[in-house]
Amino acid sequence: MPKDFSGKNILISRTDNLGDVMLSLPVAGFLKSIYPGCTIYFLGKSYTKPLIDSCIYVDHFLDFKSFLSQHKNENGIELIIHLFPNKEVAFKARSLKIPFRLGTRNRIFHWLSCNILSTLSRRNSDLHESVLNLKLLEPITGKQNINQDQLWQWSGFEPKFELKEEWKSLPDPNKIKVILHPKSKGSAREWGLENFGILINNLSKTGSYQLFLSGTEQEGVLMKEWKKNFPSVVDLTGKMDLSQFIAFINACDGLVAASTGPLHIASALGKKAIGIYAPMRPIHAGRWAPIGPSSKALSLNKECNDCAKSGDCKCIREIEATAVERLL
Repeated sequence: MPKDFSGKNILISRTDNLGDVMLSLPVAGFLKSIYPGCTIYFLGKSYTKPLIDSCIYVDHFLDFKSFLSQHKNENGIELIIHLFPNKEVAFKARSLKIPFRLGTRNRIFHWLSCNILSTLSRRNSDLHESVLNLKLLEPITGKQNINQDQLWQWSGFEPKFELKEEWKSLPDPNKIKVILHPKSKGSAREWGLENFGILINNLSKTGSYQLFLSGTEQEGVLMKEWKKNFPSVVDLTGKMDLSQFIAFINACDGLVAASTGPLHIASALGKKAIGIYAPMRPIHAGRWAPIGPSSKALSLNKECNDCAKSGDCKCIREIEATAVERLL
């Protein structure tokens, strides 16, 4: 790192989706360990703010659109780290004259907008996404021995949201409370409603579980007919904002999903986060598994190349419901 870098005000830029943001939070904790006393800003889309506000290592959230409208470096940012390459953000950072601007050399626009370039390539890597985020920092931190067990601690995810009265009494203290999140908004291969249905039937037979169904309002509409088969499952689709959903996950014991934001939220909260993955690059479990201490990733031990050109994946659907049940 240049000798005139003071390590005071650092901006992490990650302007994409919930799961990606969650796996970026360890960067904040890692930077705090390298530069004690530094102030960490996190640039994200407005809807991800509850996640970023829940990280004890992030001092300030910056809204993506507000940042693009700035005419000067209002926050005195000394270093911006482009974890997610965004052309608009990269050139805005340059125009704001942020002194140090770190990005990957694999984006041509970073050659024009950044003055510190990392040689990191993610595409064919076997490393976990959170580890790759930290390796991007090597031009400023040097090579570090990263223990993957540290990632969860560096996430520092401690939400301060309280459940509203209408939701507080819903979780049954005498049951194992599990959230089922079947859909992914197209961000991941899905396990399928048929498999979730089998899992619901298996868990319901034990009498030990209270089951909740989560998803967006639109996903709830897509599952409308399927939901009618499981009247005992509490339907939460489209009923909570992100802050309330985080608080509700925190009030439960586990969550089952594909590679989605809710999975990584549950994992960061230390819940039993059971992720179901296709054995396919670059979306495999080795890259995107949940990183919490009670989290597990399920995937078939095979190469899944036939499904690469399809949004569907028979390999993920072949994972049996009993395998998920054993982990809850």
